[in-house]
Amino acid sequence: MGNQGLFALKDRNQVAVQDLNRLPQRTPVPTHHPEPVLDVVVPVFNEETDLEPSVRRLHTHLRETFPYPFRITVADNASTDRTPQIAARLADELPETQWLRLAEKGRGRALRAAWSQSQAPVLAYVDVDLSTELAALLPLVAPLISGHSDVAIGTRLAPGSRVVRGLKREITSRCYNALLRSTLAVGFSDAQCGFKAVRRDVAERLLPLVRDSGWFFDTELLVIAERAGLRIHEVPVDWVDDPDSRVDILATALGDLRGIARIGAALARGTLLPITLRRSGGGEPPGGLVTQLARFAAVGAVSTLGHLLLYAALRPAGSQAANALALLVCAVANTAANRRLTFGLRGRGGALRHQRRGLVVFLAGLALTSGSLAALHHVVPSAAPRTELAVLVVANLAGTLLRFLLFRAWVFRAGLPRDWTGSVA
Repeated sequence: MGNQGLFALKDRNQVAVQDLNRLPQRTPVPTHHPEPVLDVVVPVFNEETDLEPSVRRLHTHLRETFPYPFRITVADNASTDRTPQIAARLADELPETQWLRLAEKGRGRALRAAWSQSQAPVLAYVDVDLSTELAALLPLVAPLISGHSDVAIGTRLAPGSRVVRGLKREITSRCYNALLRSTLAVGFSDAQCGFKAVRRDVAERLLPLVRDSGWFFDTELLVIAERAGLRIHEVPVDWVDDPDSRVDILATALGDLRGIARIGAALARGTLLPITLRRSGGGEPPGGLVTQLARFAAVGAVSTLGHLLLYAALRPAGSQAANALALLVCAVANTAANRRLTFGLRGRGGALRHQRRGLVVFLAGLALTSGSLAALHHVVPSAAPRTELAVLVVANLAGTLLRFLLFRAWVFRAGLPRDWTGSVA
């Protein structure tokens, strides 16, 4: 294959990868939808006692309150008691119910299998003990059906929640979520509540990225979704602890700690999220080049003013040192502001990469402004501070144009949709 063929193949691969990153624009599910709109998965392992009453209660609730077609999927992950026989009988007796049998254990494995094969536009799961009051199910999935959000979770830690559980479970849950916030800097409040939903187009992108197949599955899914800039909706729930729960708290806690360490290491290496999920038409400022220039100019004006004020304040330490420090501080703020306001990029996905590239642009600006000061002092050794400021203004104008070109062509290019650049972004 010649060089032209290799370049063509590389371009096609880049287009394919970036098309994978794009999510369709969020739209409401049609009012009259012939197929199930919601697929509620109930993952089970050796639940012969609770399975039938819980599924029948869930089925009755959905029949009476849910305005769309629905399906209940019992995901049996390697039960060794009568759970498979009960699940099969329920699937025969209840028309909206089906069951799935897996040969290996793992709640995450069961959810991945059930969600991967479902064609419903909204996917959810509930714990088999139905500790969460089912009245919260419609508020949970409504933002996904309407097109408002990408993921929805029940939370027991919101002010409106009502929770009844033992002290040990309360302390364990709060410590775990506090650990997540302090180590992984997450924004969601409750990672462990067994009451979650996700749009299918989002699940198709996220599930291949989630490595855990056990109890940490939920947390990893949420961390990736948040880092990808997706919208997570939280619903306060009423929750009553199941005193007969057979969850091994110690084993689960150790698994969660290993998962947090793995995710933290991936974040440190920058390898957690190989793609940045973005929705078509969602969140980008309107317009093209003209709008970008206007927004960039506004951010640049504020940055230039900040640079000059910092330079004047730091000038007693020396002109070159004052210029370098002032420009560094403003460069970080400028990159963050342009990322959000000019190029419409949301979420944490790619933020560190953008800042690293922004620092390269900063070095170019530093070379330009420092070179201008050096040239001024070479020509006029006793130049007054006002003259220095005037030279910096001109150098900053030139640096602003250079910064815009580099931001558009390199720093933020991987995150921009095609219709912003007129070519593959």
